[in-house]
This record gives sequence, C-alpha cells and structure tokens, in this order.
Amino acid sequence: MASSSGASSGSGSGSSMLQNSGSEEDLQALMDQRKRKRMISNRESARRSRMRKQKHLDDLASLVTQLRNENQHILTSLTLTTQKYLSLDSQNSVLRAQVNELSHRLESLNEIIDFLNATNGAFGPPGPPASLFEPDGTTCFFDSLACFSQQPIDMLLQY
Repeated sequence: MASSSGASSGSGSGSSMLQNSGSEEDLQALMDQRKRKRMISNRESARRSRMRKQKHLDDLASLVTQLRNENQHILTSLTLTTQKYLSLDSQNSVLRAQVNELSHRLESLNEIIDFLNATNGAFGPPGPPASLFEPDGTTCFFDSLACFSQQPIDMLLQY
C-alpha cells in the first residue's frame, strides 16, 4: 500500500503541478491584464493631464492678449487725459494772467475814482456843466461823476 500511495502521490503531485502551472499561467495572465489596464489607464490619465495643461496655456495666452489690449486702451486714455490736462493748465495760466491784469486795472480805476471824489469838493461847489451832453452824446447833467467814470482813462486825465 505504501507503494500505491507513493505512486498516487507522485501522480497527484504531477496533476497538482499541472494545476499549479495552470494557476500560475492564469495568475500571470491576470497580472498581465491588470498591468495592461494600468498602463492604458496611466496613458489616458497622462493624455487628460496634457489636455488640461494645454487648456491652461491657452487660457493664459488669451488672458495675456486681453490684458495687452486693456493696457493699450489705458495708455491711450492716459495720453488723451494728459493732453487735456496740459491744455486746460495753459488755459488756466492765461486766465490767471488776465485776472491779474484786470485786477490791476480795476485797482487803478478805483484809485482814480477815489482821487476824483476827494478833489470834487475841494475847490467849492461844482459849477454848472459846460454842456448837457458830452461829445459822445451821453447826458451828464445829473451825475457828473458817472460821466467821469464812463470816460476812458486818457479822457479823465485831461479834466
């Protein structure tokens, strides 16, 4: 019986070897299949990653173009604003000079009026007017000072 059990164990081990080699082949095939799936999955993941990177680059390039256009618009606006500022500044300078000149003229005219008012009664009551009308046709009978203030400076100095 011992020999029969040895023979059967030998033949049993041969079939188990076949089973082992069959299961090893199945295991190897399963591992190869998993490896292929993993490789395909990795390739697909890498492709999606490249697509995301490309989309990100395209978005950044679009943003650069948009910002350059916006920058150009701002520079144009700044140039126009600067030109308007310089124009208004020169106009303000002219107006300030005119205000200064007119203020001096007003001050001079006020001094002349003050002088005429001060000297008007200095030599007694005013005499009758030389005529009711001045050479330009205005009436000076009621307010001789008004006539003086209406005259140009050269005419006032002649009286």
